[in-house]
This record gives sequence, C-alpha cells and structure tokens, in this order.
Amino acid sequence: MEALLKTEFAGYPCKRGKVRDLYDLGDRLVMIATDRISAFDWVMPNPIPGKGKILTEMSLFWFDFLGVGEQLISSDPNEMGPPFSGHGNLLAGRTMLVKKTEVIPFECVVRGYLAGSGWKEYRETGMVAGIQMPSGLKQASRLPEPIFTPATKAQSGHDINITFADLENELGKDLASHLKQRSLDIYHRAFNHAGAKGLILADTKFEFGLMGERVLLIDEILTPDSSRYWSAEEYRVGESPASFDKQFMRDWLETSGWDKHSPPPELPPEIVNKTLRRYEQARDRIVSE
Repeated sequence: MEALLKTEFAGYPCKRGKVRDLYDLGDRLVMIATDRISAFDWVMPNPIPGKGKILTEMSLFWFDFLGVGEQLISSDPNEMGPPFSGHGNLLAGRTMLVKKTEVIPFECVVRGYLAGSGWKEYRETGMVAGIQMPSGLKQASRLPEPIFTPATKAQSGHDINITFADLENELGKDLASHLKQRSLDIYHRAFNHAGAKGLILADTKFEFGLMGERVLLIDEILTPDSSRYWSAEEYRVGESPASFDKQFMRDWLETSGWDKHSPPPELPPEIVNKTLRRYEQARDRIVSE
C-alpha cells in the first residue's frame, strides 16, 4: 500500500499537525489524515501505510452510528472543489470537508478505567484530575463510574489535566456543563458498542468547537489515536493491557537506544507492520456488522 507522508497544494497554506494536514477554505476546512505517526512528541521519519485511512474510516463510522457528525460536510474529494477534487486517488478514504468552528481550547477526556496519566496521578494523590477515587484501586481498575477529566490542549508536549472547576472558570458554568454531559453521553454509547465487539473503551478524548451559539463535535472521534481500546478477553486488573494503537512502536523505541532529544530512527518494517495490524484490528472490530 502506498503511504502518504504529507500533502502540498499550491496556493493553499497548510497547517500540519502530528497526523493531519489542514487546509483553510474560509468557512470550511479540508482535513487530510496522513500516515504519519508520532511518539514522545516526535513524528517518526517513516509512516504507517494506510493508517490515515483507518482513522478516517473509524471516525466516519462513529459519526454516523452515534449521530454526532454535525461538523462533517463530505468525505468525497470530488465534492471539495479544486485542487482537492483533482486528486481523488490520493485523498479518497482519508479526507473530510468540515465546517470551520472556533475551537474550544480544551481536551474533553472521559475515563472509565485507571490508566495512563490517571493511574500515575492516582498513585501519587489518590485522585484523578482533582476527583477523589476509592482507595485500593489497581492499574487498569474499572472506575465506579466514568469521569470527565478535561485537559489543556498543548501545541507541543503533553496535555495537562485540569479540574472541572478550572474548566468552569475558563469557559463559564453552562458551556463547561454542556461539554461534560455531551462527552459522557458519547462515551457511554461508544463503550456499549465497543463492548459488544469484544473491546473495552478504557478512555477517550473529544474536541469541540463553536459556530455562533452551537457547540459542534470536531476533529476525529474514537480512533486508536484518541482512545485507549483493550481486548476484553485479555483484560486483567493490575496489569497494563495491550492497547490497539502504537504501543509496539513505543516499546521498540524505548529499547532502540534513541535519546528522545534528537531526530528519531527509522522504524523497521516489522514494527511498521505490527503497528498497522493493531490499528486494523481495532477498525475491523468496531465497524463490523
């Protein structure tokens, strides 16, 4: 499969994220999911072929299944006008034309299990994002109920967890409450569907934007890049479950001798293939009939 590392269209300035190339058309955006992959705040020199299409397919599935695709205008490059419509073979399956919003600069994180930064914070304080948790929980423990733990959106480096009170202070009580309830609702419904497919949706993050007074869900949704999926069959409390994402790559980088301060090494074909397979497995389970 041919990989897409980056795109360039003359006359259209591109804002590049770690994965997406974003083109501003005024009141609309063209969002292209490349095959780039990042770890430890670095983009790897070689891509994961087809990864961008997997992310897009999963997002489009969830938009439709959950009825939350209000930002999406089209996923057909031929409906996006030149120059994008002239590159359908390159862009098909990985591109979305979406409404442009005023981005709300916070990550809306929902956690159903104790993992990642939440597990680290719990071990240190007994809390997660300022929320007191029961004592005696272990790594990967299911929480009594899913919790909303917003975070700052970092342009570089890691997002920083904040309390809900912090979010209220920044956005006002009404908008903060809306984001919390909407995020929890989407998580609950996605968790149930994932569970029916043999997956645990341990945690996820959403982004929202404003169009006037309307609050729209934006960007990708419920992909392995924004969510932690575990196999229900392999899940064990007290252990760090294998996730359906780039963990193969991260584990290899940890033992490669890379210092994380200089440009990263090229990924071996075996690591590329294993990483791609995990993304494919998540996609296949989620979107299957």
